Amino acid sequence: MKFAPLLRASMLVSAVALLPTATAGLAAVDARSGPQFGKLLAIYQLVKENYVDQVSDDKLLKGAIDGMLASLDPHSTYLDGPSLQRIETMIDGNYTGLGLSVVEEDGAVKVVSPFKGSPAEKAGIKAGDFITHLDGTLYFERDLDEAVAKMRGAAGTSIRLTIFRTGRDEPFDVTVTRGVIELEPVTSELRGDVGVISVNEFSRDVGKDVNIAINSLKAQVAKTPQGKLAGLVLDLRSNPGGSLDEAVALSDLFLDKGDIVSQRGRVASENQFYRAESMFKGDAIKGMPMIVLIDAGSASASEIVAGALQDQHRAVIMGERSFGKGSVQSLIGLDKTSAVKLTTARYFTPSGHSVQEGGIDPDIRVPQLSDPDAKARAERAVRESDLRGHLINEASLDDKELETDKKDDPRFTATPEELKKQGIKDFQLHYAVQTLDRTAGRPALAARK
Repeated sequence: MKFAPLLRASMLVSAVALLPTATAGLAAVDARSGPQFGKLLAIYQLVKENYVDQVSDDKLLKGAIDGMLASLDPHSTYLDGPSLQRIETMIDGNYTGLGLSVVEEDGAVKVVSPFKGSPAEKAGIKAGDFITHLDGTLYFERDLDEAVAKMRGAAGTSIRLTIFRTGRDEPFDVTVTRGVIELEPVTSELRGDVGVISVNEFSRDVGKDVNIAINSLKAQVAKTPQGKLAGLVLDLRSNPGGSLDEAVALSDLFLDKGDIVSQRGRVASENQFYRAESMFKGDAIKGMPMIVLIDAGSASASEIVAGALQDQHRAVIMGERSFGKGSVQSLIGLDKTSAVKLTTARYFTPSGHSVQEGGIDPDIRVPQLSDPDAKARAERAVRESDLRGHLINEASLDDKELETDKKDDPRFTATPEELKKQGIKDFQLHYAVQTLDRTAGRPALAARK
C-alpha cells in the first residue's frame, strides 16, 4: 500500500511504500564509522551527566534519530505516536476538526490546503496562510503535532485562528467551528456539457471512483439537449499526492498504451516501470478532449498523472507549474508504534523527465485571477526546490528557469472585482471549461496520437 504525506518541512507530498523490516535486512555498519558511534555515545553520556535538567533517554534517542533523518532530505523522517496516528487518519479518511492540511515551515504552522467543503474552507482559510495563534496562544517553534491536536476537537466547538496571509498588511482572526471531516477524494459536477472531476487526494480506490464519476457524468449529460460530453476537466490543483498505485490507476484510465511512470533507486529492487493497460483496459473517454488543471500545490502522485498524460499527448495541462516532488518514500515499520519514512527512489515521466525541483510545466499557463491574494502568494509559493536539503535534479536546473512562472501574462488582465461581477469564482476552472466549449469537436485538445 502506498500513500502520501509531507511531514515536518512537509506533511504532504510523498509516494510511500509500506515495507516490512527485519534485522537481517539492515545494512551492515561500515567498520570505519566506529569512532563516530563512539563520539555519539560520548555526547549522550555528557548530556545525561551534565545537562542543567534531567533528560529522558527517549528524548535524547528520538532527537538523534530525527537529526539523522533530517540530514538526508525533507521527506525522510521518523514516525511515532501522533505523527503515525495522523497518517492512519489520512488513510481512514474521517475525523472531527477543521479540515486543514498543514506543515511546519521555519517553525510556523503553514496551511497546505483546506479540504473542499470543510469548515476551514467555508471560513475562508486559504493555501499558503500561516496560523500564528490558536485561541490567542502563539504557536511558533512548537511541535506541529501539538498544533494539530489543538485544532482537532468535538464537532460543534469553535477555535479562533490568527492568520498571516501574504498580500495583507496585518494578521487577522478567523473563528472556525469544528465539524466531522469526511474526506472526499473524488468529486464531480457537470458544467454545461463539460464534465469536471476533482481529485483531492490519492487514497484508496481513486481510479475506480473517477471511473464511476465519468459514467455518472455521461448519464447526466445524456438527459440534456447536448446529449453527450464535449470534454473533461481533471482538477488536480492543491492535491498533495498519495498512493502511487492510484496515480498509476488514474493515468491508466485515460491511456491505452505506453509507459505511465518509472522509478529508479540505488537498490535494484526499487527500479520499476508502470505501463498502461495494467489496471484499466482502453481509454474511458476515448477521443474526448481533456484538460488537467495543476498548480503549485499539485505534488507527487498528481505530478505523475499530469506528466503521464502530458508526455503521452492525451491531455492539455493547464494552470501553474507544479510543486516538483519527484521522489518515492518507503514506509518501513520498526514495531507496532513506530516507523521510518525513507526516500528510496526517484520517479520519471514517460519521456524520462524527472519532475524533481522543476515540476510539471503546464502547456497553457493560467493564473488564478479570481483570487485577490493569488498573485502575491504565487510570488512567494514554496515548492520542492525551496525546501532545505531537497534532492537535486540530475539535470542541474538553473534557478532562473524555475522562476519564469512568476512573470505576468499579458493575456490575463481581468481583476478579481471584474470577475466577481461576472459571477466567476474560479477563473482557472472557468477558463478550462470555456476552452473545451470553444474547441469541442476539434482535434487540437483531443487525444493526439
